[in-house]
Amino acid sequence: QVQLVESGGGLVQAGGSLRLSCAASGGTFSSYAMGWFRQAPGKEREFVARIRWSSRTTYADSVKGRFTISRDNAKNTVYLQMNSLKPEDTAVYYCAADPSGSSLYAYWGQGTQVTVSS
Repeated sequence: QVQLVESGGGLVQAGGSLRLSCAASGGTFSSYAMGWFRQAPGKEREFVARIRWSSRTTYADSVKGRFTISRDNAKNTVYLQMNSLKPEDTAVYYCAADPSGSSLYAYWGQGTQVTVSS
């Protein structure tokens, strides 16, 4: 069973930065695609970024150029560096693991709150 634990959320002013971390245990992390998603109050969960085992990355248009996803396989950890934050980035951020590589995320973390004040 894969377990994912996010950390690094918090309150930041618009224009600021945060780095989220997601530590994985119980699986073969280096072979998984990993993703970050977010859910704002009253809205559906949405895709933010994805990194494959090859480190190839994909981003939502809304965060492209501001957010960077990366991974450290030695630490079984995936990161989301968020720069130039906007109030509309306020949400609970979740990391997820995709063992099959087919965008089927089988494992999810509990989420970490990010609040951006204007």
